[in-house]
Amino acid sequence: MTQADILILSNGPGEVTTWVRPVVKALREQLGDGVRISVVLSPCPNASGKEKAIALSYSEVDRAQGAEGFFEFLLWGKTTQNWDWHDRGVVLFLGGDQFFAIAIAKRLGYRSVIYAEWDARWHLLGDRFGVMNAGVMAKVKPQYASKFTVVGDLMAEAAQFSPSVPQETQELIGILPGSKPAKLAQGVPFGLAVAEYVQQKRPQTRFILPVAPTLDLQTLARFANAQTNPVSRYFGGMSAELIESEEKAFLQTSSGLQVELRREFPAYGILAQCQLCLTTIGANTAELGALSVPMIVLIPTQQLDAMRAWDGLPGLLANLPLLGSFFAKTINGLVLRQKRLFAWPNIWAGGAIVPELVGNLQPQAVGDLVLDYLANPEKLAQVRQKLRQVRGAPGAATKLAQLVGEELKPLVDI
Repeated sequence: MTQADILILSNGPGEVTTWVRPVVKALREQLGDGVRISVVLSPCPNASGKEKAIALSYSEVDRAQGAEGFFEFLLWGKTTQNWDWHDRGVVLFLGGDQFFAIAIAKRLGYRSVIYAEWDARWHLLGDRFGVMNAGVMAKVKPQYASKFTVVGDLMAEAAQFSPSVPQETQELIGILPGSKPAKLAQGVPFGLAVAEYVQQKRPQTRFILPVAPTLDLQTLARFANAQTNPVSRYFGGMSAELIESEEKAFLQTSSGLQVELRREFPAYGILAQCQLCLTTIGANTAELGALSVPMIVLIPTQQLDAMRAWDGLPGLLANLPLLGSFFAKTINGLVLRQKRLFAWPNIWAGGAIVPELVGNLQPQAVGDLVLDYLANPEKLAQVRQKLRQVRGAPGAATKLAQLVGEELKPLVDI
C-alpha cells in the first residue's frame, strides 16, 4: 500500500527518455512500493504527443498525464482523470519550467526537488536542488547553499541501459536523423546519401537507423521517399523504400543500399558497437557521448526554415502559423552566426571533441570524412578516449533519488 506520492514534472521526448527513465528506476529501487510515481507533462515545442505513452511504458511509473491537461492542473489542481493524492509527497522537476514544479508543490502541500542542469532558479521557494556540477552551485547565494547537492549529469546514465546484444563483426555506422519532422526532412535523405557514397567505397560497411519510439515506420518511410519529401531534392533526390518483415525492416535505395531500422528502445546495445554515428543535434549527442561512441554532428542549412526544434520562446516563435517560417529562418541565421557548440560532449568539454559540420553540406564531403575515420581507426580511438573523459561517472539518478527520499523521510516511514 502506497503511503506517499512522487509527482515528476517533465516535458519533451529528450527529458522523458534520458532523465525520467533512469530516475524512476532509481526511485523504485530505493523507495520500493511505498510510493506512487506519477508523471505530468507540460507543453514543449519539441514534443511528439507520444511522451505520455513512453512514460507509461516504464514499469516503475504508476500513472501519467499528457501535456494537453497541464494548465488546468497547474491553475486548478485538476487532472484529466481526477487523480487522488496522498497527504504527503514530493514534486520532482525533470524538465519544463522550474516555477511550475514549485507552484504545483505548494498547491499539493508537497516538498519540491529540482534537477538543474545549467541554471537553478527560485532558490528561496524551492526545497532541494540536485545540480549537474559545481558550476551551477557557484551562482547560488550562500544563504541557500544548504539546499544544493551536486548529483552529476543525468545524461551520463545512458550506459546502464545498454542491453546485451550479439556482437557485430562488421563495420557498423549509425544514422540518427532525429524524431521531429523538421529534422527528419533533411536528416533522412542526407544520411542515406552519405551512406550510399560510403558503401560504394567500402562495401563491407553496414548501416543502422534507430527508430525513435515516437515515430512509426510508415512516417519514417515518407521522409525517405523523394516523392513525399520535397527536401530530398537538396541532396540529389535521394530516395528509398521501406522493406518490412516480422524480423527486420530496411530502407533500401535503388543502388541496393540497405539501412536497417532498429526498433528496440533504447538502442544503446547496438549503438555501442558502432564505429561511428552520423547524428543531428539534441539529446542523442549526449547519449552517444555517454556510450563513448564517436560521432559526426550534421547541421545542414539547405532549408534554413526546417530547423524549428529550439527550446523555449525561439521554438514557440518558429512554430507559429504563417509567421513560423520567417522566425525560423531569422532565429537559425542568428544562432548559426554565433559559432556556438551544439553537441553535448563538446559543450561538456568546452571545445570540439567531435566534429560539428554546419552549412550547405554535401554528402560526398561528409562521406569522405567518414571514410577517413574508418581508414584511420586510431583517430576513432582518440575520440572514444576523450568522450570517456568528459562524460562523467554514472550515478546521478541514484543521488537524485536519495534527495527525494530524504525529503520524504520526515513525512512518512518508507
